[in-house]
Amino acid sequence: MSSGGARRRTASVPDSDPDSEPVVTLKKEIGLLSACGIVVGNIIGSGIFVSPKGVLENSGSVGLALIVWILTGVITAIGALCYAELGVTIPKSGGDYSYVNDIFGGLAGFLRLWIAVLVIYPTNQAVIALTFANYALQPLFPSCFPPERALGLLAAVCLLLLTWINCSSVRWATRVQDVFTTGKLLALGLIIIMGIVQICKGHFYWLEPEHAFHPLQPYDMGRIALAVLQGSFAYAGWNFLNYVTEELIDPYRNLPRAIFISIPLVTFVYVSANIAYVTAMTPQELLASNAVAVTFGEKLLGVMSWLMPISVALSTFGGVNGSLFTSSRLFFAGAREGHLPRLLAMIHVNRCTPIPALLITCISALLMLCVSDIYTLINYVGFINYLFYGVTVAGQIVLRIREPDIYRPIKVSLAWPAVFLIFWAFLLIFSLYSEPVVCCIGLAIMLSGVPVYLFGVYWENKPKSFSSFVARLTHLGQKLCLVVYPGEDREDGNEDKEEDG
Repeated sequence: MSSGGARRRTASVPDSDPDSEPVVTLKKEIGLLSACGIVVGNIIGSGIFVSPKGVLENSGSVGLALIVWILTGVITAIGALCYAELGVTIPKSGGDYSYVNDIFGGLAGFLRLWIAVLVIYPTNQAVIALTFANYALQPLFPSCFPPERALGLLAAVCLLLLTWINCSSVRWATRVQDVFTTGKLLALGLIIIMGIVQICKGHFYWLEPEHAFHPLQPYDMGRIALAVLQGSFAYAGWNFLNYVTEELIDPYRNLPRAIFISIPLVTFVYVSANIAYVTAMTPQELLASNAVAVTFGEKLLGVMSWLMPISVALSTFGGVNGSLFTSSRLFFAGAREGHLPRLLAMIHVNRCTPIPALLITCISALLMLCVSDIYTLINYVGFINYLFYGVTVAGQIVLRIREPDIYRPIKVSLAWPAVFLIFWAFLLIFSLYSEPVVCCIGLAIMLSGVPVYLFGVYWENKPKSFSSFVARLTHLGQKLCLVVYPGEDREDGNEDKEEDG
């Protein structure tokens, strides 16, 4: 499974001269609009509709909560700026996995891949799909919770449908993302407009400085730090565009442009929506609500209040699509480097979509629907996810020192990664202090990948019987999915074949 081994083996895949047939490769079909849709669509899920109360509850006042939303948006923009430089310096799909792998070596890259493949993305997709099912079924069960079996079935249908769309066409998948991102922005725009109307009517009591900073409870630095941590998690998904760099049209221009447009837009929407909420609800009402946007709609929309749960459902449907699209490219990138089975690095001969990677992504998410303590798993690995954000940004500084003359279409001041790392260290230290057991379990899950790496990647001279078995499975998977290695890998394989000869 080593990278070199994977490249050498590619020589055996094509049966005919590559010069005599069209090259099969990932197509550059993601323009600037779709790139913005991926970033915005992955960040804005159900959180801003359902539960912004975590930030308010821990910050202690409305005014400080709004400051936290702005601060975390600024820090997210700084992190995205650092990722933009890395994305055009190392123009590979796979995002932070590819950057960590190239800068710190195979083991570090594999551990990032391991924790993402094993827990992070399957659990996130399952939870978002369940949230979609819950809000899609809510109008049918107005006085009670929908049955668990119905929720699980609809969530599974959502995952299967979107996987089929992603397998069929990159263009279809990006169009779905564009449509549903537009839909969720329109829904949030409705909330913001109603907030403006409320302010014009004089309903801004909790926005006046003397009331906005009135403490709902005594200020506590530990709880404020927790509010910042929760605010940061609300921006999760800001790095997903880096997973599909190779499919971006003109990535050197569109990757940074999409980031510069999307992150400020999301920050504006988050802050404006929270302002709108407090124009219709007191902080106490907001804290008591399990779905803030739904309560907001019931207060101001009257008979049209059903728009809010439908908006949450549409938002999460688009979120599942974006997560499937980007995380499957992480599987693809890992397989191409030899860190996952080689079949996952193959794409359909006609559609040019990574079908095996998409199917494994879907299957792992479906399995997570069967796990009863799925939210506990997310808590365990949330710390590790943020850990690798910092490792990746630290890699930017290491790369500057190690290879100062490498071509960088974008070169940001090193002050920005330094600011991000200070903030990152603050969050990690606070997380370790407040939840040491959860963080240690997350570290243990990550380190469980070390023996897997030693067996699957580092140990190259495996028994012939094992290699033959894996080759037969790969060949079977190729026939079932009608997939081959991308053209660039095929060329590498032929070069290796000539060298070996």
